[in-house]
Amino acid sequence: MKVVAAIDSLKGSLSSMEAGLAAREGILRAHPEAQVVVKPLADGGEGTVDALIEGMGGERIDLTVTGPLGEPVPAYYGYLKETDTAIMEMASAAGITLVSGKEKNPLAATTYGVGEMIRDAAQKGCRNFIIGIGGSATNDGGIGMLQALGYLFIDQDGQDVGQGAQALGRIAAVCTSNAYPKLSECRFQVACDVTNPLCGENGATYIYGPQKGVTDDMKAQLDADMASYARVTKETLGNDFAEAEGAGAAGGLGFALLSYLHAELTPGIDLILDAVGLEDELKDADIVVTGEGRLDHQTAMGKAPVGVAKLAKKHGAKVLAFAGSVTKGARVCNESGIDAFFPIVRGVTTLEEAMAPEHARENMADSVEQVFRLL
Repeated sequence: MKVVAAIDSLKGSLSSMEAGLAAREGILRAHPEAQVVVKPLADGGEGTVDALIEGMGGERIDLTVTGPLGEPVPAYYGYLKETDTAIMEMASAAGITLVSGKEKNPLAATTYGVGEMIRDAAQKGCRNFIIGIGGSATNDGGIGMLQALGYLFIDQDGQDVGQGAQALGRIAAVCTSNAYPKLSECRFQVACDVTNPLCGENGATYIYGPQKGVTDDMKAQLDADMASYARVTKETLGNDFAEAEGAGAAGGLGFALLSYLHAELTPGIDLILDAVGLEDELKDADIVVTGEGRLDHQTAMGKAPVGVAKLAKKHGAKVLAFAGSVTKGARVCNESGIDAFFPIVRGVTTLEEAMAPEHARENMADSVEQVFRLL
């Protein structure tokens, strides 16, 4: 029997690999002869870098970068030396969690630190980049990232326009001659789960701007400035990604990645499953074990366990899911490829007790063991 375990993290309790290894322990108690492969699982959002560093034997690179409001902030990314791959979350350098409610300033917030992370990784030899772009504090169209990579945005007088969304409307030209030369050797894969274009009522400013501090009276001007920036980009580079799905992600960072770095934008779960090579292991798997902290109706809406299930079904494997808690709405997961699911909490307990790593690990192993004794 070959079993592949790919379980999302049980946030606040077990990492993806810890959950998978606990499941492996339970499987081997029931079937000592089983071949059990454990793969890290994430959806491109928060926790992706940690999951892939742990699951793929990567190195954590810590550095200080420019934060969203210009202050130094600690950030990190994952470095997979064997494949010259860097795994990043833009939120590490420009995330909304780095800015308190009173400090939110969409006119000034910059993605400069994201560019600093990319440059640092490229200087270390990375040529493949996997970047999650959820949770930004910015609405700068990605110009901050590009400035850190050597691009120069100038106004009609030939002066640097500065940083943040306040600079977008003043961009008259883009100078690309000083762009970091190694960028042409790099491949950028971006985990992006939104389909918004750059501008308009469904674009970056109108849809995501308010959570970053954009007020109603700012929207029209900021959107017009973003459109102006897109026009100058088109004139300079000869491409036009303003209407592309995902261009509006992370305050227009998606647009900058598409236009200037020739990135590929891919749904997060698809990108991560490909990165960890899950499908290769599923080709001859009999059973696949997946799960997450809470299994509910939202799980069926493209979250990581369902992504695993769909890939497993492609190769005819049975899919079992284990979760810290299961709601009534979780039954829709059965329609999305999960054959059966089980909660791992095994008795009356407090939430704190259930989430304690040692209890969660034991509960996972014991629950998986009993299910596999039926198989």
